Amino acid sequence: MKIVVTVAAPVEAVWDALRNKEKIRHWHGWEYEGPQGGLEEEIDLIYFTETTEEGTTLTLGHGDRFEVEPFEGGSRVTLTRAARGANPEWEAYYDDVTEGWITFLHQLRFAVERHPGEPRHTLFFSGTGPVSPITELGIPAEQAGAPVELELVGQPIKGEIWYTSEHQVGLTVDAWGNGLLVLSHLPPGEQKPDGATMAILSVYGDADRDELETRWRAWWQQRWPEELNLLGG
Repeated sequence: MKIVVTVAAPVEAVWDALRNKEKIRHWHGWEYEGPQGGLEEEIDLIYFTETTEEGTTLTLGHGDRFEVEPFEGGSRVTLTRAARGANPEWEAYYDDVTEGWITFLHQLRFAVERHPGEPRHTLFFSGTGPVSPITELGIPAEQAGAPVELELVGQPIKGEIWYTSEHQVGLTVDAWGNGLLVLSHLPPGEQKPDGATMAILSVYGDADRDELETRWRAWWQQRWPEELNLLGG
């Protein structure tokens, strides 16, 4: 299983985003704190524990491998997932991790291309059930690069489709300091009997995160009152 993202930036800049701990914070995951630690500890565990580097190839402790190479004046990042069964402890979450990597690589591209070196603030929401936030929010089924203008949870916004995948869509949001909204929905099925729905909001500059969280939380909890059990946590 490979995930490939092209980035309009030199290999050196993309590699730095992968190996500079402070810059990894600009795109990996979302901000949180928990009993086992938070984003800082997660970054340490994934990117700096039992990893190996060779040139611009990074192999993580559990076998996933990043390769950064020149491509058409920019860079191409290829993430090759470890084989299924390579880590029995995580086998039940293999598809969840794959979906996470799709999100994070597109967040990496966004950080490097649109906000190089700039910190972000994030909001994260999750839930279960058959309802897709992509449908609920009226996100058009357009290709990457298509302009979008709509009302997003009571806020008029303009942006563009940043990326699409089988279960996800990314949308740039002008009103969030040129931020990014990532929506993910896996409908209920054999692998996920309750389904899985997530949203990551990345905001920049002086965007009012507290007001945004209040408005989004009220809207979200009406539709997805049950939070997702993330990776068994």
